[in-house]
Amino acid sequence: MYRFIIILLSITYILFSCNNQSKVENKDKNDKNALNLVCYAKNFELYSYNSGYKIVIANSVSQKSDFYLFNDSIVIPKELEEKPIIRTPIKSAIAFSSTQWSIFQKLGEIDIIKGVLESDYTENDEILNLISEGKILDLGTSNQVDTEKVIHLQTDIILYTPYSTVDYSNLGELSGSIMLPFPDYLESHPLGRAEWMKVVGLLCGKENETEEWFNEVARRYETLSNLCLETEDKPSVFSDLPFENQWYVPGGNSYIAQIFKDAGADYIWKDNKSTGSLHIDAESVLLKAQQADYWRVINSYDVPFTYERLAEENELYPLFKAFKERQLLVCDVRDCGYFEHSQYEPDILLADFIYHFHPELLKDEWENYVPKYFKRLIK
Repeated sequence: MYRFIIILLSITYILFSCNNQSKVENKDKNDKNALNLVCYAKNFELYSYNSGYKIVIANSVSQKSDFYLFNDSIVIPKELEEKPIIRTPIKSAIAFSSTQWSIFQKLGEIDIIKGVLESDYTENDEILNLISEGKILDLGTSNQVDTEKVIHLQTDIILYTPYSTVDYSNLGELSGSIMLPFPDYLESHPLGRAEWMKVVGLLCGKENETEEWFNEVARRYETLSNLCLETEDKPSVFSDLPFENQWYVPGGNSYIAQIFKDAGADYIWKDNKSTGSLHIDAESVLLKAQQADYWRVINSYDVPFTYERLAEENELYPLFKAFKERQLLVCDVRDCGYFEHSQYEPDILLADFIYHFHPELLKDEWENYVPKYFKRLIK
C-alpha cells in the first residue's frame, strides 16, 4: 500500500503540477505571480510572456541570458524591441551537439538543422545521409568551428554548448544568427537533462507535443524509481575505465550517480558532493571499488570488447570482483546511439540498470523488458 501511494503521488505531481503550469498565462519573471514552467532542470527557466515565452538560460556559472519566443503572427511588445527575439517556428538552425539535433529528429523536424559538429562520431544513418547529400554541413569541431561555413548558412539560431574554455561570441556577430546556449550536460538529475527537449519543442512550434513526450518520460521514470524505494539489498557499483592512469569517475551528485540511486544500487562514490567527474588514480579506485558487485562501462572501441582484451589492456582489471564474476554492464555506443538518444530516454536507462540490479521489480508495463543501452558482458 505504501509503495502504491508513493507512485500515485509521483504521477499526480508530474501530470498536474508540470502539465497544468504550462496552461497558466504568466507575465515577466519579475511578476510575483509568474510560474516557472520547468519541473526538474536547473539551468533554464521558462515563463509564459504576452502570448509567447521567455526563456532564461544559464550560459555560465554566474551569467544568465534571456530570450523571447513569439510566433510569426504575434506583434512584438514595444518593451522587448532591444531584446533577443526568436520567431517560431524557426526555419533553420545549427546544432553543436548530438543531444540537440536528436530532439529535432525525434520531433520530425530534422530538416531545420543545416549544420552540425563532429559528424564523424555519429552512426545515425539519417544524419550521415543528409550530410552526404549536402543538406547538412559538418562545421568542424567544438574547438575549431568552420566560421566561413557558419556565415554561409546564416541560420535563425545556433544552439551551442557553453564551455568555459571556448568563446563562440564572434559566431553570432559574423553570421547574424542568435546564439542560444544549451548547457543540458550540466543537469545532475536525469529528468533535468531530458527536460531540455522543451526548449527545442518551443523552437519548432511543437511545445504541446514535447510537453506530452516529457510528461510520459517523467511518469515512467518516477514509476520505476519508486519501485526501488523499499529495496534493502542494494548491490554496489562503480563506473568507467581509466585514461592514462587517471580514472574519471562520476561525482556523488552527478547524473549517473542519481540513476544508480534510483535503480536501487549503492554507488561507491555516493558520499562525494561533486556533480562532475572525479580524477582518481587507478590504484585508489582499486582500493575502494575492488569488491563492488557491478562495473558500468561505456565502450567505443572498434575491436571486439571482451574480458580477455581488458585483461591484456590493464593488469588491474582482473583484480576487481565485478570482473571476476562477469558483472560488467557495457554500453556499445556504436550500436545504440547512446550519446544521441539516452539523454531523452532516462526511463529506458533506469530500466536497464533495474533489469540488472533488481529484475524481479520489473512488472506491468516493464514485464519482459530487454535492455537497450547497458548489457552484461558475457565473454
